[in-house]
Amino acid sequence: MARVAIVGVGAIGGALASFLWTAGGHEITLCTRRPLKRLTVETPQGVLHIVARNVTDPAQADAVDWVLVATKAYDANGAAAWFPALCANGASVAVLQNGVEHRERFAKYVSPDRLLPVVIDCPAERTSDDQFRVRGPARMTVEDTLLGRSFAKLFRGCAAKLELTADFTTALWWKLCMNSVGALSALALKPSGVLREPAIERVARAMVAECAAVARAEGACIGDSIDDEVLTVYRGHPADSKNSLLADRLAGRRMEWDARNGAIVRKGEKHGIDTPLNRMAAALLEAVEGEPV
Repeated sequence: MARVAIVGVGAIGGALASFLWTAGGHEITLCTRRPLKRLTVETPQGVLHIVARNVTDPAQADAVDWVLVATKAYDANGAAAWFPALCANGASVAVLQNGVEHRERFAKYVSPDRLLPVVIDCPAERTSDDQFRVRGPARMTVEDTLLGRSFAKLFRGCAAKLELTADFTTALWWKLCMNSVGALSALALKPSGVLREPAIERVARAMVAECAAVARAEGACIGDSIDDEVLTVYRGHPADSKNSLLADRLAGRRMEWDARNGAIVRKGEKHGIDTPLNRMAAALLEAVEGEPV
């Protein structure tokens, strides 16, 4: 059994709670801004009613063994406010966020030996304040290290698949290639089915190609068929599924365009690689952020 705190209970945080609950035996703490009366998660295996402690003030949090950060990528400071209490006994911190800059975001808050970036692929959504839906299979990928193996043990027996890899850079950038085209849904205000339209598909392939070029410069082993791989995954999603960029834009919330398309632009500039489509997507999403739809 482990004491595990989840900081940020949005779609991914709710899914993580369900995985820990089905793994069994863990003491779960949900760290949120607003109180949760209950936590109900609809999964392909059935509906789960999760029992967990809910804390809304970092000063009320107790020390745990693991902290799982599932906040938006732009809220590193807000997530780190929980660390003094939660990590009082040296807890490890797993960062389950979008982008490729997990370590950069939290380097000043957590020592490198206790910080674990995690790639998570989970079709989940928050349907109300305390209700969530996991729509399909989930997979998490971590480095094959002592810390990574310790993290994987937390989820033994749950429906999520845990993969340990010696090439985490490739896993990280493969996911960003996937996420790069999510900007098109947010800009078009249409769910993932929009990527099946021929004109949008062509733009998506070009965006993925930009990301793949930067990924290779960063040391990732990304093949030439990455655009086919990405679009095949999206075609497998329900046509009405909404990625987090689109969901946030529809709700008038801040979006993670900087951690996704912005990161591609930044890393591309470092290597002298032009990324015009991702730059345009980032600029447009920044321009419409917060505007009523």
